[in-house]
Parts: sequence; C-alpha cells; structure tokens
Amino acid sequence: MKEGLFKQYERVIVKSIITSFGLDFLISDRNGGDVDTIHNIRNNPNDYKSERNKQNYENRGAYNSNEYHGNSQYIETNRYYSNQKKNSNLYDSYTNKKIAPNEKMDLDHVVSAKEIHDDPGRVLSGLSGVELANSPENLKPTNPHTNRQKKADTMDDYLEKHGDEYTDKEKARMRETDKKARSSIEAKINKAYYTSPAFWQDSAIAAGKVGLKMGLRQALGFVFVEIWFAIKEEFEKVNSVLSMDASEFFNSLGNAVKRGIENCKKKYKQLLESFKDGALAGILSSLTTTLCNIFFTTGKNIVRIIRQAWTSIVEALKILFINPDQLPFGDRMLAFTKVIATGASVVTGVLINEAVASTALGQIPVVGEVVSVFCGAFVTGIMSCTLLYILDTNPLVKKIVTMLNSFKSSCDIYMDRLREEVAYLEKYAAKLMEINLDSFKKEVKAFSSISEEISSAPNELALNNILENAYKKLGFQKPWEKAGFNSFDDFMNDKNATIIFC
Repeated sequence: MKEGLFKQYERVIVKSIITSFGLDFLISDRNGGDVDTIHNIRNNPNDYKSERNKQNYENRGAYNSNEYHGNSQYIETNRYYSNQKKNSNLYDSYTNKKIAPNEKMDLDHVVSAKEIHDDPGRVLSGLSGVELANSPENLKPTNPHTNRQKKADTMDDYLEKHGDEYTDKEKARMRETDKKARSSIEAKINKAYYTSPAFWQDSAIAAGKVGLKMGLRQALGFVFVEIWFAIKEEFEKVNSVLSMDASEFFNSLGNAVKRGIENCKKKYKQLLESFKDGALAGILSSLTTTLCNIFFTTGKNIVRIIRQAWTSIVEALKILFINPDQLPFGDRMLAFTKVIATGASVVTGVLINEAVASTALGQIPVVGEVVSVFCGAFVTGIMSCTLLYILDTNPLVKKIVTMLNSFKSSCDIYMDRLREEVAYLEKYAAKLMEINLDSFKKEVKAFSSISEEISSAPNELALNNILENAYKKLGFQKPWEKAGFNSFDDFMNDKNATIIFC
C-alpha cells in the first residue's frame, strides 16, 4: 500500500522539485524585488531597479542654499514670524521661550534643506525640494545660535553633539517638532510616488515579466515531468539498463522523450492551465513583493518564498472555489490541504537551501551550490511524502473527510443552482435557435395588432367579433371544435363533453 501511495504522489513531488529547484534559473530573484521603493533606495541608493530613476537621482543637481533660502515661501513665512515678533507673540519653536521684539530671530529648516535636496525618496517622488523644505511645518522660528549651530544636521545628530545646552523638556520638544515635520514631508513623498503613473507602470511591467516567467516555468515543469515518466516507463520495460549497448540505450531514451512530448500534446489543456496558473501566481507574487518592499527590504530568499507560496495558494484556491474535478466537499478540502502541504514542503526546502548555502560548505565553488540544492530538494521530497502519506492514511483525517462529504457547503449549493440555471438557459437557447426569425417577427406583429384591437373594443359584441376574426386570422381552432362539436350550443348540450384549451 505504501508503494502505491508513493507512486501516486511521485508525479506531484517530482514536479515540485523540478519547478522549484531545476527551473528557478528562469527567474532572477533580486534583493528588494523588481520595483524601486522609497524605503529600498534610501537604504541602498546604489541598487536602483529602474535606470530612469537612477538617472533622475544622478541629475538632481548640486545643493544651492540661495535657491532654498531665496524662495518666495521662505520669504513669506519669515515675514509672518517677524510680524509675530513685533507684536510680542512669537515663541521659539524648540525651547518655547518668548522671543522679544528687540531679539534676533532665525527661520530654521527643521529637516535641513540639504537633506531634503539629496533625499533619494524625494527625487523618486518628483516633488520639488524647495517646496518641501519651505513648507510651513518645516519652517520654524528659533534663536540664531541654535539655527547656525545646527546647520544641516538631523535633530538627533545635533542633540548628540549639543544636547547638554538644553533641558530634557526642551530636547523632547525639539524631537517632537522634528518628528512632525518629517511625518508631514514623508506623507507627501509617499503619496506623490505611490500614486504616480511611473510607479504603477513599473509595478505592472515587473508583474507581467515575473508572470510570464513563472508561467513558462510551470509549463516547462509539466513537460519535463511527462518526459521523466515516459523515460521511467521505458526503462521499466527493460530487464536491465546495464545490459543494453549504447545504441539501444539512446534509442530507448529518444523514444521515451518523443512519447513524453506526445503526452504533452494530448494534455495541451492541462499544459495551458499550468501556464495560466503559473502566470497568475507570478503576477500576485510580484505585486506582493513590491508591497512588502514599501515597508521593508526583502532578501532573495524571501522573494523566492513569496513566489512558491503564491504558486500553492493559486492552485489551492482553484480547488476550493472552482473545483474543476467536481469533488465532494470533504475530498475537496483534503485536496486543498495536500496542495498547501506540498507548498509548505517546497518553502521549507527553499529555506534549507538558503541555510546550507550560507554555511562554509555552501561557499565551496560549484560543489556548494550542488549540495545546497540537493539538501533543499531532499527535504522537500521527504516532507511531501510524509505529509501526503499521513493525510491519506490517518483514521482521523478519513473520518473528517467522510463527515464533510455528508453535507454541502453554501458555495456548493450556490454552484449547483448556477449549474441548473446554465442548463436551463442552454435548453432555452437551443429552442430559440430552432425558431424561424421572420415567422417569429410576423407572429409578434400579429399578436401585437390583436392586443391593440382588444384593448380598444367599445363593447362585448365588438370584443366577440375581434376574437372571432383573430381565431380565423391565426388559424386557431376553437376549444369546442377541438372537442369535435360544430357549435358552442352543441357542446353545452352534451353532458359528457370536455373543453380543451391547449
């Protein structure tokens, strides 16, 4: 029985290993995914995914203090605070001390103008550094000593150097002012970039490329699995491969490959399904990776795990909601669990692969890569076999499946109703196809005309004449004529008569 189960799952496991470890070279995973995000380029300005974005940053121009301090926004804000000072209503934004009318006042960029100018995220968003730096939340009045000593330092760096000049309350106030200014600037940068056509275009192109490669990977995996089993069957027919000479061996091998390709042609629908499911998984994994990189930088292994996870999720959801094999609810849930289990095995194999690759053994040229891939594939195979065996032989699992098969889910009921409606529509469409359209139009016109005459009949006698003429015009038999009587009176005089309306 065990041997039969392992043969049953061999195709699933072989396909998982081939696609996950043998064909991953088709997809070049990168740290940080394939789309530039503000978080990533700030942490690694040399790792641009888009040449366009890289060129924009390199061509941002040198920082010009006069450009930032001579801006109309800066001048207007400075004028406003000067008037406040004259009216004795101005307080130092950092120390909260009142600035007297006869004291000097400076206008400080809370987040320095130079930092904003050179910020890769700001350049990526396409926003003007001058406008961001001189926004109201970033221009605050303070004393000349603080402003000129702070220069282009961040608030944390400045307080690290000169924090002993301020009280704890003042330092907390300075940090809070810095936090509010940065949050405001960050919100503007994020909104401008992540809602821009450039970002969505880059995301769509990246998702399309990964989807195409994943679809190709899954389709090739399908082909290679068919070829592998054709070769396996070919050599199982032979008593001993070792007894074959070279010509017989290569002849058998060639025949097996041809048969495998022929099997693929016969199963072209499954091949297309593999490509479609792989493409969908690739698109979703790319979008997920891009979303993750907005908040943190994903490593190559994380990107790969996301891809593998989406491959299993797409297949599992297809079983759960589309149910292409029309499985009962319990068997469907079991199939769903098997797909997830196999996917989890592949993800674990990827983690083992990465772990071994980072050891001293994995660093050995050529040998290290082979060993790490082998370990990952070995763990995937062992875990898959074990989990699938447990799911198919465990008595508790069997009881749960039997119980779930005894009732239908709301989704099943809904799908059954849809199938009934579709069947009804198909029958109705078939009947409509048999109708002569010209005759149908004439009949509709005739009935419409009669209906208008009936609705405009002035009295019962006129209505009776209209109906009499309609019967003759349409060639209908009167109910009593169908029953074999010449007149209505004859019909009524016969106690055994039965009127027929159809």
